[in-house]
Amino acid sequence: MSTPLVFDRPLVRRRMARAMRQRYADFLLVRAVEDLEERLSAVLREFPLALDVGTPTAAAAGALRRSGRAGTVIRLSPVPEPGSILGDEERLPFSGERFDLAVSLLSLHSVNDLPGSLIQIRRALKADGLFVGALLGGNTLTELRQSLTQAESELEGGVSPRVAPFADLRDIGGLLQRAGFALPVTDSDIVRVRYANAFALMRDLRQMGMTNALNDRRRIPLRRATLIRAAEIYAERFGEPDGRIPATFEIVWLSGWTPHESQQKPLRPGSAKVRLADALGVKEGAPKSEKD
Repeated sequence: MSTPLVFDRPLVRRRMARAMRQRYADFLLVRAVEDLEERLSAVLREFPLALDVGTPTAAAAGALRRSGRAGTVIRLSPVPEPGSILGDEERLPFSGERFDLAVSLLSLHSVNDLPGSLIQIRRALKADGLFVGALLGGNTLTELRQSLTQAESELEGGVSPRVAPFADLRDIGGLLQRAGFALPVTDSDIVRVRYANAFALMRDLRQMGMTNALNDRRRIPLRRATLIRAAEIYAERFGEPDGRIPATFEIVWLSGWTPHESQQKPLRPGSAKVRLADALGVKEGAPKSEKD
């Protein structure tokens, strides 16, 4: 079966290139890079060769170089950039088992085949190589999605896809396992940003290259009256006492290792050598309150 085309990938890249020309709004990426550095600080090893997969700017690659954790960093960039390889996260141009570390920040949520991209990243890593990624999750822009849906339904008699369907946290761990990663870990960071109004939020989304690039989007622009009504609904439903509005961004973190014989493995059922009752210090079959 072919992969459903959720995103217009050439349009995604054009929107990102436009955002770079107009000064990319990097506040989420700055937060993600700081979090990446903290997460890697807990890993007691160095990475001779690292790969940055599609992070919008060179911030993650720069952080890896400055920290000294990575000897050489190769960057796959979504837009032309000096010193980087222009490429697509869905088609990695690298041979197998080459890298010790791969990172990807705020990029993989806009690929059509996330399992396929994760498989390619895993194949690009050496045995016992580490992948750390961050992508936008299902709670992202929930307020905007609800406001646009209600406004379009009221004024245009129907709705069309306007906000991307981001992956849920509970699904990401399974995708890592499907891709062949060992020891998968996922968690999320909820970031709430306050804006003067919905139009200020939309300007930031444009400067992050996050305007509508869905393949099934309506090809005509949203009517001005619908946009104004969406902003009104946003303020009515989510507005705060000072008149500002919140916008939710969920950053889902995922990590996994390429399998290696040195990694911890779960014991086979029935192979335990110590009884649970002995480990807990209780009589077998006795209530928890009855101690030995």
